[in-house]
Amino acid sequence: MVVVTLALALALFSLPTVIAVDLKFARLEPPKPAFPVTVNPRTQTIIEDPEVEAFLDTHNTSLQASVNQAGNFLTKLALFISSLPVYQTLAGANGTGLVEIKAGYREEEVAAVFARELGWNSAQKTVFLRQLKVADPIMNEGEFVPGVYPVRGLLMTPGDVQIMLNERFLREIRNRYSTTTERQVPLADALTIASMLEKETKDPEEMRIISGIIWNRLWIGMKLQIDATLQYAKATNDPNTKSWWPPPVPKDKYIKSPYNTYQNKGLPPGPISNPSTAAVLAALNPKKTDCIFYFHDSRGVFHCTETYKQHVTLLRKYYGQGK
Repeated sequence: MVVVTLALALALFSLPTVIAVDLKFARLEPPKPAFPVTVNPRTQTIIEDPEVEAFLDTHNTSLQASVNQAGNFLTKLALFISSLPVYQTLAGANGTGLVEIKAGYREEEVAAVFARELGWNSAQKTVFLRQLKVADPIMNEGEFVPGVYPVRGLLMTPGDVQIMLNERFLREIRNRYSTTTERQVPLADALTIASMLEKETKDPEEMRIISGIIWNRLWIGMKLQIDATLQYAKATNDPNTKSWWPPPVPKDKYIKSPYNTYQNKGLPPGPISNPSTAAVLAALNPKKTDCIFYFHDSRGVFHCTETYKQHVTLLRKYYGQGK
């Protein structure tokens, strides 16, 4: 009974308070530091900068800590409480809840989680996705920052959601992107690379290595050959898809789509998912590497090699096949 009482107390008082603070004071947060950039596509170089390494180590350590420490605990607790039938009954149709956008979601998945919490039907969800492209503030794939968002039941319109999403993007990404960085690596390119990194690994250090490999491939004119782009193309081409990330199979390499990086050189036309700030930082600050090929073995261990011959040798070692 004590546990239930505590849960109700948090549901009735702590959760709305936390959300009210988020809504009222988000714009009063101190400015976040500008993103560093150590890759230069024009000169095809990656600079090793100790200060940048220290910044990234701190950022990634803080990111990992947030997964285990108090702030994230409260968020998860609030999400749990807001899912309880007793909380939903007390909150009513106009109550306050939380929506979580996970790193690597497509924009359709973003719309789905908001629709579920706000009670939108399929038509309303479709209208919301269409509105994102035609009504200010315009938002595109790659600009829906992962994280937890407060919502206010039926009091919140699709336009309100759009503004909230855009404000988070401005605060976390756009306003941290200097004009100098934009000239060196356009934000559209950074988001596109980051969106692929987000689907290839969740480890920030691996993201930076794979980023280095992607830049290496771009610089030698090699096709990127990222499986996640096949998944994006496959689901986009199928109006009856039951999964936005269907497992790729060999024949998918021949899908006709500008997002198919097995068929087309260079970057795809735009992001394939919505990346975390860790992925954006990895796109801008890759690890200097001679590797061109990479894969994860069945235990999730990352391997990269300089030559295709070495790549095939490792594939045969870990998977018993490769050619």
